[in-house]
Amino acid sequence: MDKDLKLPETEVSIPEGLELITLGAGCFWCTEAVFQRLEGVKSVVSGYSNGLIAQPTYDQICTGTTGHAEVVQVYFDPKIISLHKILEVFFATHDPTTLNRQGADSGPQYRSAIYYINETQKSIAMDLKSQLNESNVFENPIVTEIAPLLSFYPAENYHQDFYNRNGHQPYCQFVIKPKVNKLEKFFKESLK
Repeated sequence: MDKDLKLPETEVSIPEGLELITLGAGCFWCTEAVFQRLEGVKSVVSGYSNGLIAQPTYDQICTGTTGHAEVVQVYFDPKIISLHKILEVFFATHDPTTLNRQGADSGPQYRSAIYYINETQKSIAMDLKSQLNESNVFENPIVTEIAPLLSFYPAENYHQDFYNRNGHQPYCQFVIKPKVNKLEKFFKESLK
């Protein structure tokens, strides 16, 4: 990407007492379902981040040409759950070693990404990524993009709270439910 290219930027508004981190881990339906279940997470919003155009639609994102990642914005209370714990869950519930792919979903919109809003978040993310790589937790190196949050556009309403509203659908049963089950098995102490 051209370094001089000016990407669309959006304002970030965070309620007092909460923090915000923006995470891409493949399909946002899966990612949203995982983080909604964590104690201390107050809100999860599915959307699109760090692309080349303002106000993208799902159809535009699916072309893989807009530069956006499918993400969730996680608003959390740091007195209840730390960013470090959120990132542990993030790395454990998707494959951060595959470039532009999660399972059958492929394209740059499905990249693994952490979009931070301050240097403290950047440092925590970089340190954890380094620790996981040095410990050989995964067979292959982590390719998660760690970059500043430049833009976020909420996805269309039908994408929000998808698993909770559509859990009976085959995609939810075969793709999302196993991720939720993994969360429940390995992070039981962190659940609502």
